[in-house]
Parts: sequence; structure tokens; C-alpha cells
Amino acid sequence: MTKPAKPKNSRSRRATARAGKLDRAPLRLEHFVPYRLSILSNTVSQDIADEYQQHFDLSMTEWRVMAVLARFDGCSAREVAERTAMDKVAVSRALARLVQDGRVERSVHDDDKRRSVLSLSVTGWAMHDVIAPMARAHERALLHQLDAEERAWLERILTKLQV
Repeated sequence: MTKPAKPKNSRSRRATARAGKLDRAPLRLEHFVPYRLSILSNTVSQDIADEYQQHFDLSMTEWRVMAVLARFDGCSAREVAERTAMDKVAVSRALARLVQDGRVERSVHDDDKRRSVLSLSVTGWAMHDVIAPMARAHERALLHQLDAEERAWLERILTKLQV
């Protein structure tokens, strides 16, 4: 193994040292878009979650699974994980609890006996029909902070960035 060549003059050594420091410089998280989006998402989601956790003993992941099943009845666990961009293990755990608590029903696909089909139960729909309006009210309050043009821009930006 050969050693990297040392810079020949002091200017080169200083430049190399600065470059090394720049590589190790911490991210300025307060300006880092992925971090800011994550913080915003967590804050907004937790505000809504506090309500349904208190009233229904339902986790954020469980609610997201229920919301997907309300919109896309008959999904498999894999499809729920894809639609939510959540970890398959987290979705699987949430589904196990939802099924155990009688909020989701699991059946077998007609054409593929290896595939589970998931649907909200009557109990799940009753919960959904209480929580969904609460979620919409939180969304309205959040968007009320923006004027009509800003809301339109936000929608365009989110659509464009959601690859």
C-alpha cells in the first residue's frame, strides 16, 4: 500500500487541511431540507396523533394503516407498506395489533391463497369515521396559516418532490 503524497508547500497543506475540515463540518440541520421536512411532518403528525391516541389507544402507524385501508380496501401488507413508505416490520406489527383488536379483518385472496387481503372491520370504520374529520380539521388549521397562493404553491411543490 502506498501512502498518499504530502502536499509540497504550506499553501497546499493549508488547503488540504481546510478541505478535510469542510468534509467533517456538521450539517446545518436548521437549513437542511430533509431534516426540516421530517421535523414538520413529525410535529404535525404528533399533534393529530395525540388526539386519537388518547381517545382510541391507537398509534400513529396503526392510524396510517387504517387510513390506507379506508382509501384502498383489499390491500396486502406489502401494498400498505408501499403506500405509506413505512418499514414493512412496523406495518406488520401495526396490522397484527389492528387484527387482534378487531379493527382490521384479514382474509385470503380469491386467486392467490398465499396473499392476505386486508379491510377495515365495522369497528375500524367507526373509528375511522371519528378520526378522519379530526385529521381534516388539523389539516385545515395548518393550511389556514397560508394564503391561497401559498397553498397552491405548497401543493405543486409537494407533488413535484414526491417522486
